[in-house]
Amino acid sequence: MNRFSPTRLLTALLCAGLTLSAQAQDRDVRLPDLGSSANALISPQEAQDYGAAMLRQMRALDMVLDDAMLDDYINDLGYRLVSGSEKPKDHFQFFIAKDNIINAFAAPGGYIAVNSGLIVLTNNESELASVIAHEIGHITQNHLERAFEASKKDTPLMALILLGAIAAGAGAGAGDAAGAILMGGQGLLMQRQINFTRKDEIEADRAGIQTLANAGYDPNAMAAFFGRMEDTLRVGTGGDLGDVPALLQDHPVTMDRISDAKARAGALIAQQMKRPSGSTLDKTQWEKSTAPIAYVKDATSIAKHDHKGDLDTYLLMRERIRVLSNDAGQMATYYASNLQNEHGFDTPSNRYGYALALIRSNRGAKAVDELQPLLTAHPDNQILRMAMADAKLQAGHRAEAVSMYAALNQQSPRNRAIALGYAKALTDGGNQDDARQAAVMLMPMLDNNDEPELYRSFARASDKAGDPVRAGEAYADASYLSGRPFDAMEQLKRLLQRPDLDYYARARIQARISELTPLVMELHKRKVQTDDNPDGHSQQPLQNGGNCQGRVCFSASGNSH
Repeated sequence: MNRFSPTRLLTALLCAGLTLSAQAQDRDVRLPDLGSSANALISPQEAQDYGAAMLRQMRALDMVLDDAMLDDYINDLGYRLVSGSEKPKDHFQFFIAKDNIINAFAAPGGYIAVNSGLIVLTNNESELASVIAHEIGHITQNHLERAFEASKKDTPLMALILLGAIAAGAGAGAGDAAGAILMGGQGLLMQRQINFTRKDEIEADRAGIQTLANAGYDPNAMAAFFGRMEDTLRVGTGGDLGDVPALLQDHPVTMDRISDAKARAGALIAQQMKRPSGSTLDKTQWEKSTAPIAYVKDATSIAKHDHKGDLDTYLLMRERIRVLSNDAGQMATYYASNLQNEHGFDTPSNRYGYALALIRSNRGAKAVDELQPLLTAHPDNQILRMAMADAKLQAGHRAEAVSMYAALNQQSPRNRAIALGYAKALTDGGNQDDARQAAVMLMPMLDNNDEPELYRSFARASDKAGDPVRAGEAYADASYLSGRPFDAMEQLKRLLQRPDLDYYARARIQARISELTPLVMELHKRKVQTDDNPDGHSQQPLQNGGNCQGRVCFSASGNSH
């Protein structure tokens, strides 16, 4: 992975290029395709670099729900859809925005975010897939490039506006300024700032419905979900725009649009009825996808989607999102109250959600009691087994937890969620050999991965295993991926001062400093404030005056490095 690939002007200028002026928003015309001058202004690689920079900045603002299990789930679902899209070879990355507002958005480079609030609102996986398929449609139909083409005259002004948003959002002591300027917490690229034309929305609908059908989902799901949003608008808002779901503000829904979606879905279903049984999803098309190897599965197993009997993976993940995006104590009360008082609420997925809320609120022993009946009914379900291992570890039964994680890891050695849980169990309370085992297990997963927690977990294991240099490098990577480039630079410079570096370690660190330098210089030149550089000037010395004395240090922000 190019952890420190230069972003040139991406942080400041490219984000502005995708913001439409009011005049451009009203133009309901066909704009040039990728071959236009828009492509000269932003290349596919620059777009991908910008999308990655946006994701790092959103992480710095705590706007991303980072969880390995959920990340695998949303990308598994996303890549299944990409395989059925018009551009299965293009780069895509899917993530969950930590925001209870009902919305989703697409960003340059194939980055697609779905808000936690939207996922919790969906009734089934097809509804969730329909929203993601619509956003994929915006990308495959080149709507972002058209927006960039339409707004290029406004780039200087929009650059200043977004620079102000970056400064207010990431600067120390910003308080509520970030939420106000970033319009409710949608990241640096706001879908409502793009406001695609009506034709773009219908085009994305049609492409998305086709993608749904190709991927084996119910093509009626899009019309059903947007129809439910329209019902919400009619019943509960009383004309107050502030009460309108953000999804409807950004993706206006009309009866004509819903009717068009229903007609399109009906035509596709009629076509599918004429096909031989089992041909809905073309395996060769799936294999063309650029999905990471962990996501590429046989088409038949994808269609089953790892459901065990009546235990729906989607329902478990929906409750996991509900718990991880809200206060743990409040969620425990929510589940306990509804399990006791609401008829029909006592389902396996809600019991799983209750157990997660108990684990997060440090009641592991009670979580074990909640999970045991579920595991008795579904003994092979990995999600439940992982939750039980977490609960056992928190309840003080470390040996049992380690044993459970070892069995899970042997069964699925490439699963990041399992690996992170296993590494925590080995590192916390284990000896140096246990920590070394954890580090060896995690190291191959670092390549082509941008999840900060994976680097932090590897760093903790490496430090305990007696390898502070590797630990320091990993902490720097975690800082960078969390939107703290100045912290990352300072950590790397300190590592370079260690007298015990061998040739290879010194070369690695120097290479990373060289890769990170252009970005840091650009941010410094433009006096862009970030959480690790609130004054927009060169980074101040970290705690301990830069003398780590052979151990892992801590920055003033509390991050290990």
